[in-house]
Amino acid sequence: MEEDFEFGSPEEQKLSVDRYEEMLRNEDQYFFDAKAFESIIEYYTDKEDPVKALQVAEYAKNQHPYESAFLLKKAQLYMRTGQLDKASEELDKATILEPNSGEAFLLKGNIALLQGDVDEGEQLFLYAIELGEDSAEAYFQIAELYQIKGDYEKAIVYLKKSLEANMENDDALHALAFCYEIVDRPEECVTFYKSYIDSDPYAYAAWFNLGLVYERLDNLEDAIDAYDYAILINESFVPAYFNKGNVLVNIQKYTEAIGVYKQTFEYERPTADVYCAIGECYEKLEQMDEARENYKKAVKLDPLLADAWFGIGVTLDFDDRYFESLHFYKKALELEDSNPDYWFAIADARYKLKQFEESEFAYNKVVQLSPTDVEAWLDFSSIYFEQGKYEEAVDVIADAIKKNPDASELYYRLVAYLFAQGKYNEALNFLELGLATNPDKFHILFDYLPQLQGNKIIVDIINKYKNNS
Repeated sequence: MEEDFEFGSPEEQKLSVDRYEEMLRNEDQYFFDAKAFESIIEYYTDKEDPVKALQVAEYAKNQHPYESAFLLKKAQLYMRTGQLDKASEELDKATILEPNSGEAFLLKGNIALLQGDVDEGEQLFLYAIELGEDSAEAYFQIAELYQIKGDYEKAIVYLKKSLEANMENDDALHALAFCYEIVDRPEECVTFYKSYIDSDPYAYAAWFNLGLVYERLDNLEDAIDAYDYAILINESFVPAYFNKGNVLVNIQKYTEAIGVYKQTFEYERPTADVYCAIGECYEKLEQMDEARENYKKAVKLDPLLADAWFGIGVTLDFDDRYFESLHFYKKALELEDSNPDYWFAIADARYKLKQFEESEFAYNKVVQLSPTDVEAWLDFSSIYFEQGKYEEAVDVIADAIKKNPDASELYYRLVAYLFAQGKYNEALNFLELGLATNPDKFHILFDYLPQLQGNKIIVDIINKYKNNS
C-alpha cells in the first residue's frame, strides 16, 4: 500500500477515512498510525464537520496517549466550536507532555484574545516566538492584537517583523496597507512596498497592494502600472484585473475597463459583481441594452445585489420607461432601504410620472439620509415651486441652507422663489448672501428665472460683487 500511495495523497486519505468509517460501522477497533489519524482529522475539518473531527482526535489520543499533536488538534477544534474552556484544558495537557511547544502557546494566545485578554495574548505570542514557533505567524497574530486595541503604529511594527520572517505572507501585506491607511501615512506605505519589491520583484501581492495605495493617493496611472505588474507575474490573480478595471472606470476609460473585467472570466467563473461592473460601464457609454443584459446576469447570480437591480432601473429610466424603472428601483430599495441614491431615483421617476405626493415623500427621505446633497434639496424644492406651492418651496430651501450654509446654489434658488412671491427686499438680502458665498455662480439665478436678467437692481448688485472680487 505504501508503494502505491505517497503519504498525504488524496487517495491515501480516502483509504484511511473509509477504513475509519468501516470501523465505526462494525463497532470494532482498528489501529491507525499517527499520520493516518492526522489525515482523517484533516478530512473532516475540510468538510466543515468539527464534531466528527473531534471524535477522531479523541480516538487518536486514546491510541497514541503520548502524542501532544492530538491534544493540539482537539484544542483547535474546540476553539472552532467556541468551547474555549475545553480548548484550554487540552492545551494544558499538551504542555505537560511537551513543555516547550510553541504551537501550544500560540493557541493559548489566541484563546486569550478570544476571551478579551489582550495583554495576556501578547505575552503568550511572544513566548511562542521564544520557543521557536513560526515567528511570521506569531508576529502577525500580535499585529492583529494591536489592531484590536486600536494601536495601529504598533501593529505596523509587528507586521513588518512578520514580513521579515516570511516575505510571502500575503495577509500581512494586506494588513499593512490597511494600517498605513488608518494612520494616514500612505507615502510611507509606498516606500515600504517599493523596498519590499526591490528585494522580491516577483511578489505579485506586493505589487497589488502598492496599486491599492496608489489608488488611495489618486495616482491612478501608477496604480494601473502596479496592477499590470501583478498580472504579469500571476496572470490568474483576478483581484488585480478587477481593481485595474475599477481604476479605468475612474478615469472614464469604460471600453477598456470592460475588456479588463471580461478577462477575469478566463480564470474564474463569472461573478455578479463583475457583471454589475460591466453593466455600469455600458451604462456610462449609454449602451443601455448591453448594460441591462449584464445587470440581469448579475441579479441571476446574486438576487441580493441591490446595485444590479438599481442598474436595470437606470437603463429603463434612460429609455423613458419610468413606470417599469420604478419596479426595479423598489427591488433595490427592499435590499438597501437607507440608500439615498435609490430614493433619489424613485423620487425622480415619481415626478416624471406626475406622482407628486409620492415624489415629495421620496425626496424627503433623500435629504434625511443625505442632508449634504444640494442637488436633492434643489430638486425637492422645485416640485413644490412648479405646483405653485411657494411657501413649501421656500421652507425646503431654508432647511437646506441650515444644513449647507456654504452652498451658494441654495441662496440663488431661494432668491428666485422669493422674487416669484413678490418678496423683493428679502430676496435681495439672500442675493447678497449668495454673492458673498460664491459670486461666480450668480448665473444659477438666471438659469432658473431668465426674466430676472432684466432686473436692474439685481444686475447692479451682481456687478458690484463681480467688480470687488
